[in-house]
Amino acid sequence: MRLVIIGGSDAGIRAGLRARQLDPITDVQLVVADDYPNFSICGIPYYVSGEVPDWRSLAHRTKDDLESAGLQLYLQERAVGIDVDARTVSTVFGAGETRAIGYDRLIIATGALPNKPPIAGLDQLGADDGVYLLHTMADTFAVTQTLDRGARSAVIVGAGYIGLEMAEALRNRGLDVTVVEQLGQVLPRTLDPKLATLVETELERNGVTVSCDTAVTSIARSDFGLQVNVSLVDQPGSLAADLVLVATGVRPDTQLAVDAGAKTGFGGALFVDTGMRTNLPDVYAAGDCVHTHHRLLDDPTYVPLGTTAHKQGRVAGENAVGGSATYAGSLGTQVVRIFDLVAAATGLRDPEAAGAGYQPATVYSEPYDHKVYYPGATPIALHLTGDTVTGRLLGAQLVGGSSAQIAKRVDILATAIHYGGSVDDIGTLDLSYTPPLGSPYDAVQIAAHAWRDNQIT
Repeated sequence: MRLVIIGGSDAGIRAGLRARQLDPITDVQLVVADDYPNFSICGIPYYVSGEVPDWRSLAHRTKDDLESAGLQLYLQERAVGIDVDARTVSTVFGAGETRAIGYDRLIIATGALPNKPPIAGLDQLGADDGVYLLHTMADTFAVTQTLDRGARSAVIVGAGYIGLEMAEALRNRGLDVTVVEQLGQVLPRTLDPKLATLVETELERNGVTVSCDTAVTSIARSDFGLQVNVSLVDQPGSLAADLVLVATGVRPDTQLAVDAGAKTGFGGALFVDTGMRTNLPDVYAAGDCVHTHHRLLDDPTYVPLGTTAHKQGRVAGENAVGGSATYAGSLGTQVVRIFDLVAAATGLRDPEAAGAGYQPATVYSEPYDHKVYYPGATPIALHLTGDTVTGRLLGAQLVGGSSAQIAKRVDILATAIHYGGSVDDIGTLDLSYTPPLGSPYDAVQIAAHAWRDNQIT
């Protein structure tokens, strides 16, 4: 059986490995547009910062590893067409050579493309000018070359995860960094404003200038480098920079599949069922190019995360060789480190929950990460969202110090939501305790009690 996969990275590679694991005689062929089939894009900020000294360390698996596992790789080869009737994928490689690769089953894992906001001048500027849409290893090398040439200042457009991680990375490289966000807070799609303020304070404490409610109107070359023109509450201004990074999210890369007749779903992402099947015969899709089934929502959404892509790729690879796996759905669980602070979220925020038909309440609490008498105890700012009718846990947001085990704690809450737990269920969990690491009631349990007390009063 010939299984062709378009795209590498998380979903494509995971699918190919799973297929070979279950059916070692399957002929798995991956068409990858660059030379980096299995690199951690999530690790790019830590290579830029110098925390990961060798870019090769970002490879989940080397080319030799993948070929040893039985995957045939077509690197630097771009898929340009899918003929569903003929069951072929047309590709271009080398100096314009073409070929048609036949398949019995096909998995589309084309990922996402960076959003390009309507900023005047952005289409005319690129890496040679010091303007980047950081998304690939090639983009990464271009950024580090600019840094090695002595860049001293940077403007980052967008205060989402990547924008803030890159703010830390560039600040650690000694640059003057300004983050510009069109909305009224940092991490606007992740945290409520009260918790986002803590993140903004941490950025400023580490020398990052943050300008929210600020739209970038244009970028242009100047005698002094780059000029970033902005509008702050309708008041024009400008910023000078040696480097501009546009990090305003991503959109699904679907044109190849759509041209072949694939249906799209939420946000223009490819429509798939929970088995990662498209509407095309024997064609599956996974990763950042597809919409995502959500465990708390009736309708799919779009959650372009590495964790989601890995799980979807595994399901697609298993089903492509005759399995019956099902993607269990996402909660959008995320965590990010910003200097000495960690922010995490899972599930739904209050407005999202209300829009989905729940009757939510969100309660703020500030429990300590461990017993206060043991040195180093720090508070965790915590928003817990539950349904006031059923008591079901719907979501959580946490912000705390880097030693406060924020990732562990959000994972506890994500697990409870995944299995339909209530807020009260959190309070009864038998969690570990020792004074240097926690309390008899863990911070997440104290937050659950606060939520329940709020409903009583």
